[in-house]
Amino acid sequence: MKITVINGTQVKGCTYHIKEAFLDVLREGNTLREFTLPRDMPHFCTGCKTCFFQSETRCPHAQYVQPIWEAMLEADLLVLTSPVYALRTSGQMKALLDHLCVHWMVHRPQEQMFTKRAVILTNAIGVFNGGAQKDMATSLSWLGVSHIKKLGVGLMEGVIWQELSTRRREKIVRRAQRLAAGYRSFRPARMGLVVRCKFAITRLMHQTIAKKERPLSADNRYWLEKGWIKVPQSHK
Repeated sequence: MKITVINGTQVKGCTYHIKEAFLDVLREGNTLREFTLPRDMPHFCTGCKTCFFQSETRCPHAQYVQPIWEAMLEADLLVLTSPVYALRTSGQMKALLDHLCVHWMVHRPQEQMFTKRAVILTNAIGVFNGGAQKDMATSLSWLGVSHIKKLGVGLMEGVIWQELSTRRREKIVRRAQRLAAGYRSFRPARMGLVVRCKFAITRLMHQTIAKKERPLSADNRYWLEKGWIKVPQSHK
């Protein structure tokens, strides 16, 4: 199994230790590729829309984004981690997710994403992990991932891993390892109902637009080349 991990912070704090506990169960016999933000993708999306109108390879930050995206396409399991900042995911993670919007269902999805599984790991000072998890899960779903599991840890005792009680740290590690154990015997996911609906609605949208639009947009050409839509020869 190939695993791609994207860390939403460079800090080796609580999120890091939760992620390490999860991966410890899966390191043997699997291929692991790991990215850490912002080190491996230090730029915010500029909103230039070059990816939408031309190609994602023309993005001014393609040298950083493309290796991460290619690793995601090659992976069987995606692991996204982030501490909770202001009730949402880290700015570094959001910056990457913004760059990946060109691969959302509504634009140019990759069918490899339809059979992937994903895990989201977060921690918060209190119990409010939901917002950060939703940021990442929404992106993954629109990228075509159906099977997404989440583990959110509420750090009621403090924010420094070493200062948590031994009992608390052990409980967190057990939760992460119990989740990871479910991926020891790996099988590809099936395209779920939500993703199927998104794909069907988006295909209808592209089919309708392509019949009227001249010349075809980069998105329409992509869907046509994939064989997902058909348009009159005069419109190609």
